[in-house]
Amino acid sequence: MHDLMTVAVTVFMGFFAMMNPFANTAVFVGMTGGMPAKQVRAIAFKALVTAFCIITAFCFLGKGIFSVFGITLPALRLAGGILVFLVGYHMLQGNSSKMHSSKEDGEADGNTDIAISPLALPILAGPGTIATAMNYSAAGGMLHILITVSAFALLCVITFFCFIYGPKMIEKIGESGISIITRLMGLILTVIGMQMGIQGVHDTIVLFSTK
Repeated sequence: MHDLMTVAVTVFMGFFAMMNPFANTAVFVGMTGGMPAKQVRAIAFKALVTAFCIITAFCFLGKGIFSVFGITLPALRLAGGILVFLVGYHMLQGNSSKMHSSKEDGEADGNTDIAISPLALPILAGPGTIATAMNYSAAGGMLHILITVSAFALLCVITFFCFIYGPKMIEKIGESGISIITRLMGLILTVIGMQMGIQGVHDTIVLFSTK
């Protein structure tokens, strides 16, 4: 039971650092400024449900994707570690990674459904988040998949309330507060990325040594 709690906390913190709800809230408020409260809630709900569906699909289909494309878990951990490290590195510099931002710095065409793009993809469920989900879910059986999905669901609920109460939260935290939080999340992500990479190297050595 203690091991499961440790895994659950690790997975949640990995997702929390990757999605960084506080920084994403600033992006969300900037994109939905001036919209009616009802429309803001609808956009937040649709974006988070879409992101949850994407991550859940990759969690459950991860091993199937491995089989179809001939991907090994060590390869995923190496590639995922690099992606997560790069996102964390950009956040440490006080910048948002290009992998988790829209092409127009969060601005979308008025004819585009911003709940789907760029909010759900790539801001909430970007390559780094997908790699993190697949890494955690593919490491074990169905229990690990359920833990990963549950952790992401909890984070989506937290993010939803952050989006809804975003203006008040940003007013209290301030830009400097968000910058500090972003850098701390970046530090955590770089460590997680390095750990994933080290585990990938270890698994690769073991894999080739047994052949």
